Amino acid sequence: MTRPVPESAPYLPIDDTTFARLTDAMPQMVWSTRPDGFHDYYNAQWYAFTGVPDGSTDGEGWAGMFHPDDQPAAWDRWRRSLATGEPYEVEYRLRHRSGTYRWTIGRAHPIRDASGGIVRWIGTCTDIHDAKVIAEQNEILGRELSHRIKNIFAVVSGMISLSARQFPEAASFAEKLRHRVGALGRANEYARPHSDRSRPDHGTTTLEGLLSRLAEPYPAYDDGRIRITGGLVAIDDRGATPMSLIIHELLTNALKYGALSNEEGVVDIVMEVDGSMLRLRWREAEGPRIADEPDHRGFGTLLADLSVERQLGGVIRRRWNAEGLEVDVDVELARLVRTEHGQPFVG
Repeated sequence: MTRPVPESAPYLPIDDTTFARLTDAMPQMVWSTRPDGFHDYYNAQWYAFTGVPDGSTDGEGWAGMFHPDDQPAAWDRWRRSLATGEPYEVEYRLRHRSGTYRWTIGRAHPIRDASGGIVRWIGTCTDIHDAKVIAEQNEILGRELSHRIKNIFAVVSGMISLSARQFPEAASFAEKLRHRVGALGRANEYARPHSDRSRPDHGTTTLEGLLSRLAEPYPAYDDGRIRITGGLVAIDDRGATPMSLIIHELLTNALKYGALSNEEGVVDIVMEVDGSMLRLRWREAEGPRIADEPDHRGFGTLLADLSVERQLGGVIRRRWNAEGLEVDVDVELARLVRTEHGQPFVG
């Protein structure tokens, strides 16, 4: 809990008319505290949002404005910031003047004097409720879509099994087909976008192993026409989803239009480590000749490009050679794994 500040303790008083006018004009709630965390200032936006009387949330009165379920986390984080001087940031539900609770994000940074001592905390509360609701709705839709896709794979696998019992002479073929459907379902878990809640926890694996899993459903992989070579590059769920989107899109297009659309075409995927970068080279050969570069890009291609640039901090380049498509993907090694899983390893 907070404690009173001794009369001799230095702090910056909030009596500057210019400061008050500036914060009142800001489109978010602004608040300030003494060095020990005693709240002594809120701007006009705070009172407009909460509807409480001026001064009623000074001191520790602010805590009662938050949803009871969010108060322990807010208090713990605030005490830690006061003790360490670390910036404060936490999401909580703040009571609106209507009586409902809305999600906000609270942030605060310390102001220090010339010797490094904290003389005041300046904080803000930003209403993120609408964005939070949309994100939760998207999460529900994503989980529902994933559930339906899993059901489709299960239904297809079941139909194959029923057909095999009706036609015993096709049992061997049915078993191979069921295996490919199962592999495609597992690959889908990597290739579909994930949120923090929906992503599967597969731990750290190698990129070569991930690509082999993605290529496994394709007959060309068993035929040795999808060749994957490279060092042991670490990857976990952080990099697996965007990298899977890229490779899945390339494999799908190769099967429909490129080297995997006939019985002779081959795809070479070569990985090289160059300093802090992973360089992945995709090369198609022996497929249908390419007349020209496509005049438009599909959604899958756009999604793959965004995955490379925004999630992996890299670049992707395509060359539509007559003999086959060439794709160069350069990404940062550090973007392939989370910090808690350690540094990328090569071998």
